[in-house]
Amino acid sequence: MEDVMLEYAAMDRELNHYMRAVEETVNQIKREKPENIPDLKKLVKEKFTALESKNSDSDLQENEKYMYFKDQLKEMRKQYNDNEAIEQIDEDIAVTQSQMNFICPITQMEMKRPVRNKVCGHTYEEDAILKIIQTRKQQKKKVRCPKIGCSHVDVKGSDLVPDEALKRAIDSQNKQRWSTLDKSAGYAAATEKICY
Repeated sequence: MEDVMLEYAAMDRELNHYMRAVEETVNQIKREKPENIPDLKKLVKEKFTALESKNSDSDLQENEKYMYFKDQLKEMRKQYNDNEAIEQIDEDIAVTQSQMNFICPITQMEMKRPVRNKVCGHTYEEDAILKIIQTRKQQKKKVRCPKIGCSHVDVKGSDLVPDEALKRAIDSQNKQRWSTLDKSAGYAAATEKICY
């Protein structure tokens, strides 16, 4: 299971590098304003290759979702105190918990007030998406859904509804984390971990 998560982290890093290469190429073209548009595919590939050449395995260990997965496994091991019991836990539960997406595609932080887009179904942190909508409105431009791969190109504030189910799931998971932390380390130790 850990190998699968590392593979996911590698794909995530590769996708981020590709997106960054495209963004840098677009910015370069805007900045330089050449008379003849160069081979964009070649420029993107060069930038992508340069970014990929800096990769190391330690980068994968620092991937946010991989670290969350490892934390979930660590908590489960603490809870059951032996390897036999952990092996009896349904692997799907661990995968589902680690893959539930509580992370806002804009802020890359866990959402506190998630809102769902009625048109495409994606969720975002309310303040973050509203700020983008406001900024783009001032620029008289449409807002594209910030979720990678989404084709929705006109996100409006009126399309957003509070995602109460996701909010409850996030709150429940955080409550469970606190409960597990309190049980395993005691209140004083939990406070110490958070404060220091």
